[in-house]
Amino acid sequence: MTTASTPSPDPASSPAPSPSSSPSSSAVVVAGVLGALAVAFGAFGAHALKSSLADVVDGAQRLQWWQTGAQYHLAHALLAGLLAARAGGSRLASAGVALCVGGVVLFSGSLYAMALTGVRWLGAITPLGGVAFIAAWVLLAASARGAPRR
Repeated sequence: MTTASTPSPDPASSPAPSPSSSPSSSAVVVAGVLGALAVAFGAFGAHALKSSLADVVDGAQRLQWWQTGAQYHLAHALLAGLLAARAGGSRLASAGVALCVGGVVLFSGSLYAMALTGVRWLGAITPLGGVAFIAAWVLLAASARGAPRR
């Protein structure tokens, strides 16, 4: 009695998973875009915005809001990059990247909008972004705690 055997697939002929399909590659792109925007917004604040707010009554305060927004934006772009490097399938790290994005939009975005418009009630939104930032840091710690040791 002969049994038909199915040929085993040749591992060399199997296509390798593409880097774009890895769970962390989109998170790395997000982190890179956040970082690039942070640098661009920081440069805009240091140059164009600084000169346009020079003659505004509360211009110094508004420029400080912008600088704070840009600093937190850049710091959390770096955190998003660190989380993206850990993300390889970790839901905690992926959620942390999303929280960094939300935090930048709410925290830095509200400060940017206040700086551009002088509308102070937008400052009520800022702490919501701060909470998102804190949660992202907590998720970084939690994702590291659950990671296997090497």
